[in-house]
Order: sequence, then C-alpha cells, then structure tokens
Amino acid sequence: MSERPASQPANRSEQPSLEQLVERRFSRRQLIGGALSFAAVASLPRTAAAAGVADTAKATTRTAGKSTLMFDEVDNHIRDAHQVSPGYTADVLIRWGDPTVGKDAPDFDPDRQTGAAQEKQFGAHNDFIAFMPLPRGSKNSDHGLLCVNHEYTSGELMWRGVHPVLLDAEQTKVEMAAQGHSITEIRKVDGHWTFVRGSNFNRRFTANTPIDIGGPARGHGRMKTSADPTGTRVLGTFANCCGGTTPWGTVLSAEENFQDYFAGRPGRDADLNSLRRYGLGAPGYGWARHVERFRLDRDSQEPNRFGWIVEIDPYDPTATPIKRTALGRFRHEGACVTLTSDNRVVVYSGDDQAYEYVYRFVSNGRFDPDNPRANLDLLDDGTLYVARFDASGKGEWLPLVHGQGPLTSKNGFHCQADVVIDARLAADAVGATPMDRPEDIAVHPHTGKVYVALTKNSTRSADRVDAANPRAAVPGGHILEIEPPEVDGSRDHAAQALEWNILLLAGDPNIEEHETRYHPDTSHNGWFYAPDNLEFDAKGRLWISTDQGSDQVLHGVPDGIRACDTEGEGRALTKLFFACPPGAEACGPCFTPDDKTLFVAVQHPGEGWTLDNPRTLWPDYQAGMPPRSAVVAITKDDGSVIGD
Repeated sequence: MSERPASQPANRSEQPSLEQLVERRFSRRQLIGGALSFAAVASLPRTAAAAGVADTAKATTRTAGKSTLMFDEVDNHIRDAHQVSPGYTADVLIRWGDPTVGKDAPDFDPDRQTGAAQEKQFGAHNDFIAFMPLPRGSKNSDHGLLCVNHEYTSGELMWRGVHPVLLDAEQTKVEMAAQGHSITEIRKVDGHWTFVRGSNFNRRFTANTPIDIGGPARGHGRMKTSADPTGTRVLGTFANCCGGTTPWGTVLSAEENFQDYFAGRPGRDADLNSLRRYGLGAPGYGWARHVERFRLDRDSQEPNRFGWIVEIDPYDPTATPIKRTALGRFRHEGACVTLTSDNRVVVYSGDDQAYEYVYRFVSNGRFDPDNPRANLDLLDDGTLYVARFDASGKGEWLPLVHGQGPLTSKNGFHCQADVVIDARLAADAVGATPMDRPEDIAVHPHTGKVYVALTKNSTRSADRVDAANPRAAVPGGHILEIEPPEVDGSRDHAAQALEWNILLLAGDPNIEEHETRYHPDTSHNGWFYAPDNLEFDAKGRLWISTDQGSDQVLHGVPDGIRACDTEGEGRALTKLFFACPPGAEACGPCFTPDDKTLFVAVQHPGEGWTLDNPRTLWPDYQAGMPPRSAVVAITKDDGSVIGD
C-alpha cells in the first residue's frame, strides 16, 4: 500500500519501538563497523538447529556461488516499461477493466465508465494474488482460479480533470465497484496464460456485496446499524490489501485502510475514542458525499464493520463471504496461515500503520483434511494475540482475551466483541511493541521461521529513539525474523514464547546515515527500500515485493521483486528479478504449485501524476487509454523452475 496521509501514526503508546530494541542489544560501533556490520546482524539470536548445516540443506538446494538464485539481475533504475530478468518473459495476463463476470461483461471503455460495468470487470489497483488450482484439492499448475484483491482507486488516473474527493455520483459508483476482490478462471495454453471470460467461477466482490459476519462480534450491539439491525450482515468489502489462503481451499482477504472512506463527526461521543484510535476523521475519498452509510453523523457504528479478514470460497460461486471477527479489527496487511503440530490453525497478520503491532490468531479447533465441512468455522473460535519483542532477543505473544489482565469492563472491554472491535486499544493496554508499519508475513516452508516485512516508518521522530538508535526516520524498512520454539523437531506456532532476529535492514547502502544491513556481496541492483509483500518458493527462497510510495521519485529506484536465501551463505543476499514501470509498486508475488509461473501484481502505474499529464501509459501504451494496474505472469523461457 502506498504511503497515503492516513499512514501517519495514530498510536501514542510509549512502548519502545523495535529499532530501539535492536539498538539496546548492539552498540553503535557493532552496527556501523564496516565489514562487521553484516556479521552483527547475522549473529542476532538463532537457535542451534536454525544455524546448523542440516537445516540449511532442508531449506535450499546448493548451486554455484553463495546464492542459490541463479537469475541475472535487472537494472536498478526506473524505466518506462517493466523489466524482468534475461531468460524470462513477463506477460500481461489481466488488467483493470478487462471483462470477466458473465457473458455480457462489457469491454473496458475509459470514456464511458459506469458502476454497473465495473461490477463485471476486473478491479483496479490489484494487490494480493492467490492461485487456486482446478480442480479443488489438486496441484494443477496449468489451470486454476486467480484470486486478486483490489486495494484502492486513484480518481486522478481514472478520469481527466477530476479531484479524487469531488467525484460525481456515477464516478463514486465506479470507485466502489473497482475495489474489493476478483475471482477469475485462468488457464495456460501453448505456454501462455489467458483468462476465461464469462466463466461460471468468475465473481466480483465490491463495496456493494452482501457479506456475513462471523465470530465474537457477530450480532453485537456495536455491529448493528439502521440498515442491519441484526449486526450479522454487512454491505461490502473494500480497501482489500494483502491476504492468504487456508489448507481447506479458501482465500483470506485483508481489509486495510477502511478509515479513508468515512466522513463527518459521529453522532455519539461514546464512539470518539475508538474512531480516533483507528484514524477516522480525515477521509481521502468522497464516498460520503453520495452514499449515506459513509457519513459518521448518520451511523457512527458503520466503521466497526470494516477492518476485518474476509474469508471467501473461490470454488463455490454461490458461497457468501464471511468476515472473521475473531482475528481482530485493524488495518490488516496479510493473513499468513500455518498449522501447529496438532493441526490447530494459526493466522499471522500485521497492522500497517506507523507504531502499530504484529498479531497472531490460534484456533481452538483442529483442521481435518478428511472432512472439509468441519473446517468451515475454524476461524471463528480461538485466541487472538499481539507480539511483544524484548531487548534480550526474546519475546512473548500476549493474549487479547476479555477478562484477562487489563481487558476488563473497568477499562471499557465488556466482552470479547469489544476486544476484537477495538483490537488496537486492547494491544495498547497489554503492552505490545509498536512496530515500523508491519506489512506482509510469511512462514518458511522448511524451517518454520516467521518473516515480517516492516516497510518503513519515516514519521518516527527523535523523541522515539535515543542516541544509540541510528535508524530514526530512515525510509528503508527491514525484515524481522521470528523463531517459534521447537518442540519434538517442529516449530510450535501456538507457543507464547518467541525469539526474534533481523534478516536485513533496507535502504541505500551508499548513504551512510541509512546504516543498511545486507549480505556483503549484494550488488548495486540488489538493494532496495520498503519491503512489502513476502512469498516463499518451494525451496524456501524468499521473494520480496517493495512499495516506496511517493518516495520512489526521490530515490530514483524502481519498486519490484527481489529474492534471497534466508539460510546458508546466501542469507540476505538480495537480487532484483523484476522491476515495475514508473509510479507502480509490486504486490502479491504468487507461485503455481510447480514454481514455473510467478504471478505479480503491478499496482497503480503512473501514481503521482494525473491522466491529464501521465508519466506512463503502461501496459497498453495507447492514446486515450489510461495507465492500468495489471497482473503479469512470469515464466522462464526454457519452461523450468523460476529462480533456478
């Protein structure tokens, strides 16, 4: 997600930031000591098993050199077109406005956009991607469902001569229909991917789609509105950023910047504290001018119905999505799912705002691979946790459970619904560690370590750091490594104890003040700013997408996809594989099961300019056609595995 004004910190917690904890553990001399810099980072606490040769052998297959990634890097400069490593092809698969839903879905016409047309077309600003093989339960890598989030819209790039907050009623309908989620059937034919127009699987979920509410907040008084007096069904999902998939074949879509869409002062003073903690009050969109439910003076509880994880069954065209409130309400960036050794479900998620938190949900029920229906409501019953990272390199997952610790009626938490609706306030109360914009989270498929993208915190002021903290207000971001304890040879993702580490500290290594930490052999093309989405391939290599936001022009380097090993000699040796066109960020890297196709979402090309004066017309480069977000399908020209 680009760093919009709403990304300014709303958290006033006095807990130390992660950067403060790093600096308390290591002296400034250790961190800036030239050749010792990478050694200092690499020596952050690791279990003996994690450091061992055997574990590395499980995680990767050794090839030549220090990195197991054998591709040649592209140039770390912004070009008008996208770039991909030599020997690979990046085909545009589907773009904003392409007709998908129903046989009568209209072709995209930028001069005659309507809300009704957009409801049947691929949405804007594609982010998270999931490839769900067809048939369900198979490992088919040539035919499946492409499930894609649509995070937000940029009116200034959709129409000429408009102000995004002052759109007319029909333009607002287009924006509301352009966000949400798409399911599109795709197949590989003669080596090239194509989408199936009008497939019965194809669906759009928008700001107008009826969605059920599950979990502890279902039916609670704070979820009830005049339009839904039962508090059990909400109209719409929007601001859908990253996400995840479940072992039972559903997709999790994360609602992020919901606060940007509500305007006005609430009619009840009782709602003010909660609304302020979530940053409401400075809308970036004008939806409230035309749609009454986005006016806080009409119904101040409508925002409580957004900021959740939405579960979608892509294989059932009749299934109603469900907002899983047990996972907490905040600006979700991602929903990474893994299993404990006894098959309980664990969902990791970050809250993408400066000084916010990392969360984890652990189900009470267990995944049953032989009884799919038994898994349908696993995410409605369990325990939500928030992370505290200690200066010792250890930490703890703090339970957010009504009645435990400060989460009592005395402090405004009258039941578990209050805890999950006000998850940020609950995390404040238990003393979680404020982070530098936690974005996507991924679990290593072999080591079980958990990786968190902390994109940046350029707003962090000097009063939040001390003289030993060299990373104040640096826009680089970093990647955190969490090690759950090992029990009987496997990681216990339900344990409350944790150890943490730093994989790398991003930024420009040529600027001393950035004090970056990469592998010493990282090339000029390999370094980057602002890690965002994370994905592992089957060999355990980490693929990192980046999002500098408006800083891209300042830095002069493209956002894109980098990759590195996390174990062995190539640990943190990042290499640039794919570079975006101007103004765009890379999102949602997603592999087919055979690792022979990598899908990448190229989001908001040309952002920072207007349609009256566009910086790029990617990907069509046609007069009269605006720049369009699109999904590209990357394959290796010889048909082999990506990265080898």
